[in-house]
Amino acid sequence: MGKTGNTLTPKERMSIPRAEMPEQDPSARAANFEEVPLGLTPEQAMSEALRCLNCRKKPCVSGCPVGVQIPEFIALVSEGKFVEAARLIKETNVLPAVTGRVCPQETQCEGDCTLFKRYGGVSIGALERFVADYERNNNLVEIPPKPKSTGKKVAIIGSGPSGLTVAGDLILLGHEVTVFEALHEAGGVLVYGIPEFRLPKEIVRAEVDYLVQQGVRFELNVVVGMTIGMDEILEAHDAVYIGVGAGLPWFMRIEGEELNGVFSANEYLTRSNLMKGYLFPEYDSPLPPGKHVCVVGGGNVAMDSARTAKRLGAEVTIVYRRAREQLPARAAEVHHADEEDIVFQLLTNPVKIFGKDGKVIGMECIRMELGEPDDSGRRRPIPIEGSNFEIACDQVVISIGAGANPLLTKTVPELKLNKWGYIEVDDNNRTSMPKVWAGGDIVTGSATVIEAMGAGRIAAKSMHAHLLGLPQPGSEEEREESD
Repeated sequence: MGKTGNTLTPKERMSIPRAEMPEQDPSARAANFEEVPLGLTPEQAMSEALRCLNCRKKPCVSGCPVGVQIPEFIALVSEGKFVEAARLIKETNVLPAVTGRVCPQETQCEGDCTLFKRYGGVSIGALERFVADYERNNNLVEIPPKPKSTGKKVAIIGSGPSGLTVAGDLILLGHEVTVFEALHEAGGVLVYGIPEFRLPKEIVRAEVDYLVQQGVRFELNVVVGMTIGMDEILEAHDAVYIGVGAGLPWFMRIEGEELNGVFSANEYLTRSNLMKGYLFPEYDSPLPPGKHVCVVGGGNVAMDSARTAKRLGAEVTIVYRRAREQLPARAAEVHHADEEDIVFQLLTNPVKIFGKDGKVIGMECIRMELGEPDDSGRRRPIPIEGSNFEIACDQVVISIGAGANPLLTKTVPELKLNKWGYIEVDDNNRTSMPKVWAGGDIVTGSATVIEAMGAGRIAAKSMHAHLLGLPQPGSEEEREESD
């Protein structure tokens, strides 16, 4: 392009075609667990960055739960300053290589982009992924200088995206941070829930290692509430953050859910991802083979389960009680599932799972039709009487959501919960207990990675103020001090 980014007019920027990230061919990728999108080239990234209009009001930043300085990092990309862009993102986002891959950008930053409706928003996620990968792959990651110690000790329970965000923010502020993780590997849902083909685990390990090099300590195989009590954690630390997620799977409570071959999506994905079941026999943790797998649900987790089953050699059907336009999964995930020849049985609801000799052999379903909108604003699915039919299958994966795991909360009666078992917090994510904060899915219920990270950032600011004896963010005292 003859002109530089600084000399392009808005009209010229809008005429640049949106960069399309290359992907593995569907027929090849459906048989492997390698990442599907292959990433932008440097030339594609610089061209895509030139599409940014650098809007005065920065709607994209308002749409980002962690407040990444989006126009500024994109401007650096347009100039070929990829490492500088990565480091700028890390000022507000400790997991850029992760969020660049799994964020629902189309409903957040990109969805708020001025270009979105007419031209397609700037590919913010793809650019974020590109610069984070560029920095890591070229061994250009720099560890920030160690700040002066405050002498304060912080405990973080759970190493998912919200816990990692709190750790990343507080370690840079000079506090001593220890993360307690129940499993044998750090990362929470990033390692046990999201498949390799969407988020390679080496990337999660690299992001965790970045925190370790900054001084964050990880205590693995520690189940707070079981192997160690909350009272011990509180006694040894000046502030505690609870980010244990919402990992209690929901079932449909229909006949046959006790049969061999019925899994929650949580168990199914954990077996494949964290326990490396997809690499059997290299790892001795096989997933029971399924030839015909039905996945019940329509969210991202259902898509992950279905696409995992496909790669393990099964014919896969997604059974969802609403219509295609009501699928809660990201459009990209639905598109990828379509390309991989996964069947969608829509407006269909299971009523019974049946078996033989204790094993699943099929599922009885009923057809649905859409009625009036419900509380979610979507038209409510209503059963069509007499429309029952059967689907032959030897495995069923239930992916209809998850609830609050009571493993920790039931051991701490002082912790106020709502009627669904989630922890109640204020605007700064403080709980009912002194010096205890919480965030992520254990507060909101199942949400996105970036929303959990946003909760972590809010809590970290509040925790830092508490640890230094400063007014709480948003308080009248803080406003008075700033006047």
